[in-house]
Amino acid sequence: MATTTERLPQNILGRYYVDSSCVDCDLCRANASTFFTRDDEIGQSVVHRQPITPEEVLLAEDAREGCPSESIGNDGDRV
Repeated sequence: MATTTERLPQNILGRYYVDSSCVDCDLCRANASTFFTRDDEIGQSVVHRQPITPEEVLLAEDAREGCPSESIGNDGDRV
């Protein structure tokens, strides 16, 4: 389960984030590239845009739920 204390600083601010447990599997980028990208310097995925619409939130949630290392966090209503 992702934790805010391990949140990667390369993530854009907002409710969704990737933490340091990311194994760079590419699943989130393949399923929701609108929000997730690879940071080549650290070799892990990060959030580069936060979802806004309900449809976008569903895509981000699908990526979070499908993450095999549970590295994607959702801080709820925090923005």
